[in-house]
Amino acid sequence: MHEFQLPDMTCGHCAGMVSQTLQMTDPGCKIQVDMPKRTVTVQSAEDRQTLAEALTEAGYPPA
Repeated sequence: MHEFQLPDMTCGHCAGMVSQTLQMTDPGCKIQVDMPKRTVTVQSAEDRQTLAEALTEAGYPPA
């Protein structure tokens, strides 16, 4: 389980893009987005670095 703080995730569209990016990286992952806290929790077989790189490439670098 990985939790990322995403300061650039500011709206529902952003949350959708974050979810889509994570699902493309690991189609079997489970995602929980907390918009007020601007965090995403991911249950994934992928390592934290791989997920963080995918988020950064999509324009949502973890803090």
